[in-house]
Amino acid sequence: MSIAQAKRFTLDEYHRLGELGFFHEDDHIELINGEIIEMASKGTAHETCLRNLLRELPKLVGDRATLQSQAPIALPPNSKPEPDFAILQNRDDNYLFGHPQAADVLLVMEASDSSLGYDQDVKIPLYAKAGIADYWIFNLFDKYLEAYSEPYQHTQGKSGYLNKRIILSNQAIKFSCLPDLSLDLVRVFPPKLNF
Repeated sequence: MSIAQAKRFTLDEYHRLGELGFFHEDDHIELINGEIIEMASKGTAHETCLRNLLRELPKLVGDRATLQSQAPIALPPNSKPEPDFAILQNRDDNYLFGHPQAADVLLVMEASDSSLGYDQDVKIPLYAKAGIADYWIFNLFDKYLEAYSEPYQHTQGKSGYLNKRIILSNQAIKFSCLPDLSLDLVRVFPPKLNF
């Protein structure tokens, strides 16, 4: 007797579905471990955090790296997450000829309210397995930043980060990818959360 299994998609198959018009432009989806995931709707605290980051990050990073927001990162063979923000290495083609891959990524950032468990339980092993050095979660429930670094892959196939730091919303954090820069979290976290 065979047990039914869900179809898992590769990056190529996912791209082909897009080319065939299977997805609509306003669909909020991403490919994670071969599964097409509909992303959670964003609350007002999440959107405010994103607007604050959109104001602060370009001033800090300037032309020293490439910023992208809610755009794909290709993680072969079967993931294409779209994090809230990513800081990427500059590339001559500005990624015109292909989405960034793990080797291009300096830092990934997610603002998390309703997606907090998903960003911790699914995205941490995904980004760590890909070798992305730094992953930040702006935890809007607890009002602090979770900064993950030093990815590892255990011999049993589990992946994660060796270091987790908590930075309070009234503190600042240095970028390990641009160590002379720091982000003042007071300027990022919404002053009052309404859930």
